[in-house]
Amino acid sequence: MIRRALGALAAILLLLVATLLIRTFSMGSTQVEVAAVEPIALDEQALARRLGAAIRARTVSHDRGDGFEIAAFEELHALLEASYPLCFDRLDVDRIDRFGLLFTWTGADPSLPGALFAAHQDVVPVEAGTEDRWEQPPFSGAVVDGHVWGRGAIDDKAALIGILEAAERRLAQGWQPQRTLYLAFGHDEEVSGHRGAVAIAELLRSRGVALEFVLDEGLVIADGIVPGLAAPAALIGLSEKGYLSLELLAKAAGGHSSMPPRETAVGVLAGALSRLQAAPFPASVDGPVGGMFAALGPEMGFTNRLAFANLWLLKGVVLAKLSAKPSTDATLRTTVAPTMLSASPKENVLASEARAVVNFRVHPSDSVAGVIARVTDVIDDPRVSVTPREGFQSEPSPVASTGSRGWRVLATSIREVVPQAVVAPGLVLGATDGRHYASLAQDVYRFAPTWMHSEDTARIHGTNERLSVENLALYVRFYDRLLHHAGEGS
Repeated sequence: MIRRALGALAAILLLLVATLLIRTFSMGSTQVEVAAVEPIALDEQALARRLGAAIRARTVSHDRGDGFEIAAFEELHALLEASYPLCFDRLDVDRIDRFGLLFTWTGADPSLPGALFAAHQDVVPVEAGTEDRWEQPPFSGAVVDGHVWGRGAIDDKAALIGILEAAERRLAQGWQPQRTLYLAFGHDEEVSGHRGAVAIAELLRSRGVALEFVLDEGLVIADGIVPGLAAPAALIGLSEKGYLSLELLAKAAGGHSSMPPRETAVGVLAGALSRLQAAPFPASVDGPVGGMFAALGPEMGFTNRLAFANLWLLKGVVLAKLSAKPSTDATLRTTVAPTMLSASPKENVLASEARAVVNFRVHPSDSVAGVIARVTDVIDDPRVSVTPREGFQSEPSPVASTGSRGWRVLATSIREVVPQAVVAPGLVLGATDGRHYASLAQDVYRFAPTWMHSEDTARIHGTNERLSVENLALYVRFYDRLLHHAGEGS
């Protein structure tokens, strides 16, 4: 009897091992095969000087609407018109809210759905008091040590310049797309995009425009960032997380701190926050993250390939590993981040009200309403009210397809200019203008060919933002191929 049981157990284990190995070795590459493309010739130093001049135009977006930098945007537009005269002369140009730009490149067959390529002109401020930490002044646009330095070099003036450079070059060659192409450049992306991208989308909607796909900034070419992957990963965002801030308010009797009740408003609020952080939202490997596993797995070593090919058995192990690091945990679930607290105005006064603001980045598997309901349920205390905070709020965006023509156009364009890259889907954790175009397009993708190492990630919105001259040239070459493929009739 024992021998039979052991034999049965051995057979089951053998079957399990065989199943794991078969699934691992049958996990085939998803990479698009492309023919070699000769890189277009560029004057890289002249290109770098144009980006540097764009950086010197201090097009800073402030949280308050009265801080709009009119003179800086005028300076930037004068530069763009002087540098890209064919774009302004031969394409239809709409100016939205004075500084938003929409270029329409009418295709030979306007009946075909077109494509839209977006970038934004504005930048975030430089944190006061950090200016002396920059190796080059933050708005100098200096070209030093093979890099263009300054606020906006990565986010997002390289894309602005790269798209226009590629378009100007093709216009000079007399090229015309079969499909209509749109170049959309908002001017307030860093403060929600309502005067720029939202208005551009409304204009296109009023004209009955239907788009095959949209490409905006988002993810990058990650080199040495993805554990277990030797090749650079060109990650294309299929979706971006939603945004929600909730105010938690606890009320209690005030008074002197020498005679406190058993529970104060601060204590009640602290308990609510503790329960909330102790109950993280469920993790999900569906959608963009699952697609990333499927694309990266075949290009990795045996151990990672085994794990990604057998999530049916090893999902718990994979989730535990990814959940241990904030940057990867955020791709799996809706995140919970208490960010603001206020209570008593004085150390010896009991607060009659204690408030906290908690920020949530909503996973595509959740919704704003679902988050509010879950938070209320987890806190489970009638003494704590849960209210959406006034201001910016957004649902997670729809998840774009990896089986569409738009995906193939992007993947092909990337592989033509960076043949060693592994193209994979991903999830954007922040917000972009891309979400504003979702109702116009079959798919919205988020990617820019920024070549990033782990030490570069802190430069975005941080100190010493810069882009290499070589990387800037890659932008132009990528957008050149993208225009070519997106504009084709089939």
